[in-house]
Amino acid sequence: MSTGETGEDDHAVIRFGVLGPVQAVVNGEPVALGGPGVRGLLAMLLLRPNEVVPVEDILDGLWGEDPPLTARTIVQNYVSRLRRQLRLVDPTGSVWIDTQLPGYQLIVDGDLIDVTRATRLLNRARHEHPVRRAEMLREALGLWRGPVLADVSPRISAPELDDLRFAVLEARVEADLELGRHAELIGELATLAEAYPFREQMIAHLLLALYRTGRRADALEAYQRFARRAAEDLGIDPGPALRELHERVLNDDSTLLLPASAPLVPPKVGVLVPAQLPPTPAGFHGRDEELVWLDQLLAEDHGEATPIGVLSGPAGIGKTALATLWGRMVGHEFPDGQLFAGLRGFHATHGPLEPGDVLTQFLLTLGVPANEVPADTDDRAALYRSLLAHRRVLVLLDDARDSAQVRLLLPGGSRALVLITSRVRLEGMVARSGARLLDLPPLPAADSIRVIDSIVGPGRMDRSRLERLAAPACGLPLALRVVGARLAARQDWIADELIAELGDESTRLAALAAEHADTSVRAAFDLTYRRLAEPDAYRLLGLVPGSSVSPAAMAALQSVDVTAARRGLRELADAFLVSETSRDVFVMHELVRLHAKELAPAGEERAAALDRLVTYYVNAADAARRLLGPVAYPSGKADNSDIGTVVQAVRWFEREWANLVAVLDVAAAGDVWRLARMAHDFRVVRPLWQPWHQIVHKGLSSAVDAGDLEGEAWSRHSLCVLHAQFGRAAETLADATRIVELAAELGDPRLAVLGEEALASAHFGLKKYPEAVAGYEKAVELHRDSGEPGLAVFAVGQLALVHAEMGDEQAAERHARTAVSLSGTVFAEAVSREILGSVLSLRHGETAARQQWERSAELYAQVNSTKAEEMRDLIDGV
Repeated sequence: MSTGETGEDDHAVIRFGVLGPVQAVVNGEPVALGGPGVRGLLAMLLLRPNEVVPVEDILDGLWGEDPPLTARTIVQNYVSRLRRQLRLVDPTGSVWIDTQLPGYQLIVDGDLIDVTRATRLLNRARHEHPVRRAEMLREALGLWRGPVLADVSPRISAPELDDLRFAVLEARVEADLELGRHAELIGELATLAEAYPFREQMIAHLLLALYRTGRRADALEAYQRFARRAAEDLGIDPGPALRELHERVLNDDSTLLLPASAPLVPPKVGVLVPAQLPPTPAGFHGRDEELVWLDQLLAEDHGEATPIGVLSGPAGIGKTALATLWGRMVGHEFPDGQLFAGLRGFHATHGPLEPGDVLTQFLLTLGVPANEVPADTDDRAALYRSLLAHRRVLVLLDDARDSAQVRLLLPGGSRALVLITSRVRLEGMVARSGARLLDLPPLPAADSIRVIDSIVGPGRMDRSRLERLAAPACGLPLALRVVGARLAARQDWIADELIAELGDESTRLAALAAEHADTSVRAAFDLTYRRLAEPDAYRLLGLVPGSSVSPAAMAALQSVDVTAARRGLRELADAFLVSETSRDVFVMHELVRLHAKELAPAGEERAAALDRLVTYYVNAADAARRLLGPVAYPSGKADNSDIGTVVQAVRWFEREWANLVAVLDVAAAGDVWRLARMAHDFRVVRPLWQPWHQIVHKGLSSAVDAGDLEGEAWSRHSLCVLHAQFGRAAETLADATRIVELAAELGDPRLAVLGEEALASAHFGLKKYPEAVAGYEKAVELHRDSGEPGLAVFAVGQLALVHAEMGDEQAAERHARTAVSLSGTVFAEAVSREILGSVLSLRHGETAARQQWERSAELYAQVNSTKAEEMRDLIDGV
């Protein structure tokens, strides 16, 4: 019996649509979803992606106030059907339906849903040139395929989708008006005005288009027609914006013909209008969501307080570029000017600027004579606040060291807006000043490619090369700009050389340096490292073979307790050298990892630290796997108080799997196969072919290379179990025979038993049923003689399956019930009850099997959610 999954890759791309009939499309081909009920369920999940949709909401959407008695069962069947369909078309598992009380949650990348793509295009377009803006908005409108949710129950409604379409449509018309396409818009706008007679923005666009094409009388008539209809049908007058536009058309206001511009008035002495924002770096792309966040900060009502935004992130993430770009985009919102100060919080040669010096710079900029600048810092701050009390200014404070450095630089009035960038998370600004924090993530792959392409010259380099150049930069804008600069300064032939340098970890950081040494990723990270209060923790991070680390593993590296290690990691997270992606999971950016690796200790210090790390993983893996058992490989004396339940054990292995595999590359040969064997015990419970196969072969290769016969035997047994789980036991005859030979040579009775089991499984796979029965019976007897009858549960369960294949259903049921009685762990009982249910279904029918399968599904849910879902699907089909 196979309980595993192949885990094979598939490059099919699935997309979903609600802007029309509900649909799922794979590589352009529609997926058969089923009837209106299934499509309705999918629609409700798509309208609330990555949120839990309560079952009550689903029942209401499908049946309203009169659901059938079996409504919940029907919904479960719909969910099972969708899950099966998703697994068929998306074997990578990137989209799935999770059961989360009180309902279900569709886990999906929003970009795969048409409504999310339309929303993001609308948000991004607002920052583009009108030509590009119109193109993006037309692309968004093209996502509508007809009436939304056209083929599901009318009880499933989403009026916000119609509002979104109108928002996109109106924004596209505005862009076309800016481009002077007035004449060609009139017909479309007239049609829209008739179809949607009470959308005032459409009427306003029609008036403006008519007026700009010299049809003033027609514009006035269109307004009067709308006003009469609004009064007669709704009993209301036109809104103030439309009335104002009508008044301007009536008065033949020629400023409507072109966007109004503010007159240029030379500033008076002492009343300067500063414009200090630096230029935006070349190659800026992306950051659409962050720009929207900044727009919202500007639009919100902050009462009497000064609105403050803090952009935080690691060196080179593009904080200053984003701040200056946005500041220039909204410059018209700050008619009294923009102030800028580089605070040198992390500078290579100079210390941080004192707040008093920055205040002096600002006061002089604002027109205060040098001899009138107060000597006392607090007095300077008071004068600064007075000057800005009623002014609409943007204050950009770049590269802040800490909250104390910026506190005196905050204006007192609510009309100003302060934007701060920093390599540390300024949580003190939230507590004392009500600031809003935004951490900048790495750029996605598409935007990373655009950065390099725009610097090199659009279209000069093919897509494949751009992807290979962008990938090693890991979304860090500074690294991407360095790559672009190196390519732009030389001939195209350097691209292949640069790709090779970036692809090699030993030369990647050196490759990410421009002509000047201070314009490099390494130099940027050096500045952050030098400011750390406790740099040793960062140096030891360089020894971590994986991309993440837990406080427990860090405690082993540092020889400190877990609490101290967690505190140190969170201090590194505050400096953006690691990210705490979930509780106690600290992930390093790939380039940060390479930088830490360069600083890692060497010699005896390195060897001792790595030995402590490997010992931690051996002990923790041993503690976790013993909760999953039954464990064939003898347990040690490891103890780990953090892992005390089956659920905690599964979570530990899931969280640490990539690190376990990476640790094998730095462990001694004896530890490699032992750790691989312990990890194997987890994969028995959560079988996936590729990761299981990878770690088993690492253990086997290490043992064979070292001439370790014990390690070879246990590793070959892991290989036999792996193949048996995936229905390939027939391929294991040679390995099983070798285990028996090694057990005899070593005089190891436990290995001898496992060798007999492996041989029996090989015979079972080859359909040699009598030999399989004899082998399993011998193994069961040896297990009982050894005083560990619980270890016989697998062999007894397999005996049940062999007898079932041979047609002896009575013997099969007897062995299956014995297996259930021998089960000493959650997983063993889940498997045994699944086998018993299968045997009962053959002998007494599926109704008799249901109780066993239901209990099996409950148990599987604790250790293997995928297997639990398969069991529920089986039950639903009974």
